[in-house]
Amino acid sequence: MLNKLLKPLRLLRAGKPKRRMIGARQHPLRADAHISVHALTVTRRLQQAGFQAYPVGGCVRDLLLGLTPKDFDVATNATPEQVRAEFRNARIIGRRFKLVHVLFGREMIEVATFRGHHEGTSSPQSAQHESGRILRDNQYGSLEEDASRRDFSINALYFDIQSNSILDYSDGFADIKKRQIRLIGNPEQRYREDPVRMLRAVRFAAKLGFTIETQSAAPIARLAPLLSAIPAARLFDEVLKLFLSGKAAACYPLLREFGLFEPLFPATHRLLDEPSGCAERLISRALINTDQRIEQGKPVTPAFLFAALLWPVIARQAERLKAEGIPPIPAMQEAASIALAELTRRIALPKRFSLPLREMVEMQERLQRRSLPHADILLSEPRFRAAYDLLLLREQAGEDTAGLGAWWTDYQCRDEQQRRQMIRDLPKTTGKKRKRRPRKKPPSDHARSI
Repeated sequence: MLNKLLKPLRLLRAGKPKRRMIGARQHPLRADAHISVHALTVTRRLQQAGFQAYPVGGCVRDLLLGLTPKDFDVATNATPEQVRAEFRNARIIGRRFKLVHVLFGREMIEVATFRGHHEGTSSPQSAQHESGRILRDNQYGSLEEDASRRDFSINALYFDIQSNSILDYSDGFADIKKRQIRLIGNPEQRYREDPVRMLRAVRFAAKLGFTIETQSAAPIARLAPLLSAIPAARLFDEVLKLFLSGKAAACYPLLREFGLFEPLFPATHRLLDEPSGCAERLISRALINTDQRIEQGKPVTPAFLFAALLWPVIARQAERLKAEGIPPIPAMQEAASIALAELTRRIALPKRFSLPLREMVEMQERLQRRSLPHADILLSEPRFRAAYDLLLLREQAGEDTAGLGAWWTDYQCRDEQQRRQMIRDLPKTTGKKRKRRPRKKPPSDHARSI
């Protein structure tokens, strides 16, 4: 009861956001021309049921920038249960942050209930860690409260499909014109509520070609270590968004600038400033190649990306193990295990990606064994192409492989007879079989009798 009485006072102290109506004459968006048919269906049906509902966030932002939205989200004052009751093709997901997914074939419309301000850490609807991180966020509120709870001003724009106007509570429309990323509210408090917002700030800046507003950028480097408290599975999803959205090469220098790469890849970070510069060049080229493949519509796999991000660490560890007398392939296998064990404490890389990663890095050693039939067996293996591409990246980064990449490039283009000649032309030390230790002779009958 006391919380209900104090709530208006808190809003007054915090400063109730002022709504600005961006009329249809001030922007080019029109509901029937720009908003997804299914998003319109969801919005209209909720409105007909007596609820408020608006397309919101990234879809409005991207349309204003002339981009094609990846998906459409709808915000409403209907609870998740009320939304599901309106749509037979809907399901409630999430515990930390309940949402409703309304499915229309391949298109999914995500519906979120307006979020309100947290009333304390003991509420069953919301919970907050002593560090400020929000653990559970199902405290529902008004449209005005929802706008103030969103992360960035450019993501807090609500589109009114009836009047084709935009509801703006945080000057997000102006920030789009200024091409800047600005956090709503106190930056330090908002980053502490959810440290992943620091990664999102970098991702949006890279994706849109925006700058991060000065006050929003100021605390990032200092608060970057807070990412260590984020669940490893969630960080894996965020890394995929950073590096597999077509703007990886633009994200990477921003991650380095704001100290966000280190908490994600601590072992790799320790090798980036070495005088040779190989690690830095390898990662940069891998990210550029990833962006190019995405632009060309070619498939990309997290396994290859993580192999490139971890290769400097794995190669260094493998050299140490070989110096201790461990054979090359077992040394590479053990080095990969050590690197992956450290990574998974920060980023939960699923086995469907970690297993092919292991095969790729192990093949870096096997590619040096150019003999028959070993070379042809390697060429037919499913991971050969990825391992070969990683080899070429290593060479482009300045790593000395004694022309191994060029040899395999040539080998793939030759016929069977020419391949055999290529192997015969190799120096005798290359591909030479290891001498087997002579077997001990079994003891004689005389020795047995003794």
